[in-house]
Amino acid sequence: MHKRVLIQAAAALVAMQFFAVPVFSAGSGGGNDQTVTQCKKGEVWDKKKQKCVPPKEGMLDDDSIYDAGHALAMAGRYDEAISVLVLAANKQDPRILNYLGYSHRHSGRVTVGLGYYEEALRIDPNYTLVREYLGEAHLQIGDLAGAQQQLTEIEKRTGKGSREYGMLAEQIEHFMRS
Repeated sequence: MHKRVLIQAAAALVAMQFFAVPVFSAGSGGGNDQTVTQCKKGEVWDKKKQKCVPPKEGMLDDDSIYDAGHALAMAGRYDEAISVLVLAANKQDPRILNYLGYSHRHSGRVTVGLGYYEEALRIDPNYTLVREYLGEAHLQIGDLAGAQQQLTEIEKRTGKGSREYGMLAEQIEHFMRS
């Protein structure tokens, strides 16, 4: 039993190294690259004002918050993404929950990320990008069966030709070779 736990822990460490690099993937919300390219740390791009501003609750619509949070997460600025995404008025928006999960997971708080992914899927079980990221999170903690379950769920919803299916299948294959 102890040897099995050590093997799982070693596999999780290998997987975490693989997932430590930001992945540019599907699911962009129309982009808010200005937040990443023009704004300094702690600021987001305000489309209406056409300039960088410090984010405050209620000052940006949820789509702008999502765009900024997504762009920051994809740029590897996870803590900044979290500080922006938590400002969303709709705390049940699966897109917001997904990137909160993504940012927490990539910041090393995998368990917190899992919770956000599960909540997003409770609201929208067909959100396959969440399922892809959830599968990656399972691999991070050495849970191959959990990742394969998400791959099966993606296949049921979109088939094997979807980007999410291909990305997670590739991650699982890499995990199994490691």
